[in-house]
Amino acid sequence: MNFHTTIKTRMMNLNSTIFVSGLILGLFAILGTAIVGITHESTAAKIADNEKMAKLRRLNQILPHDQYDNDLLNTTLVIAPDDRLGQRKASTVYIARQQTEISAMIFSVIAPKGYSGKIKMLVGINMDGSVAGVRIVSHKETPGLGDAIEIERSDWILGFNLRSLLNPDEKNWKVKRDGGYFDQFTGATITPRAVVRAVRLCLVYFNRHRQELIDQYHQTPQKIAQKDPAEKGTAEAETPETDRSRETSSNR
Repeated sequence: MNFHTTIKTRMMNLNSTIFVSGLILGLFAILGTAIVGITHESTAAKIADNEKMAKLRRLNQILPHDQYDNDLLNTTLVIAPDDRLGQRKASTVYIARQQTEISAMIFSVIAPKGYSGKIKMLVGINMDGSVAGVRIVSHKETPGLGDAIEIERSDWILGFNLRSLLNPDEKNWKVKRDGGYFDQFTGATITPRAVVRAVRLCLVYFNRHRQELIDQYHQTPQKIAQKDPAEKGTAEAETPETDRSRETSSNR
């Protein structure tokens, strides 16, 4: 075997080795991608299910399960952005129903002027215009002061229950420090002021758009479904986790 033949043989062996190595690496890449994809789908489904149950628990704190008989998560309206709701994007309204009658609506509301930024909440309103309940979804208020808006920290948020723009009068929908009806917190006025204002504006929105919302509901195809007994039991048994991002400042 001459020199040129030897070189040619070695080159062929090298190319063969490179091809096999590339093929093996390619197979590992395909396998790895498949595993990642399967894991992602499984995790995403679990996260979505957990979020669904957490949202249902919050909604059931606002509106007891015996006040509606429909699938609350799947009976919704999408409404246009409105400054009175603090929303710059379309938002969801959850419709509670007993048999064929709407019993309440639960709005996604943002109070933009908390002490440390936006305060996100759910505001439930009965069809007579009274507050069914309010719950905080997320906030960045000061621990030990502003976080008293959470039901887990104090019962202050329950003070909105059954209040309306007639009880107290709309002009009294302010904290006491501003000459209104509602208590503020010791050492913290900005946070409760923002929440009171946001709830009042949500009531104003509801009163002015009540019939439009009812008409929109009847014109929107809804999933015909009753409450899932398993979800109902879970919602009653667990306490919602309030999403918090804490700040350490204590001066207001």
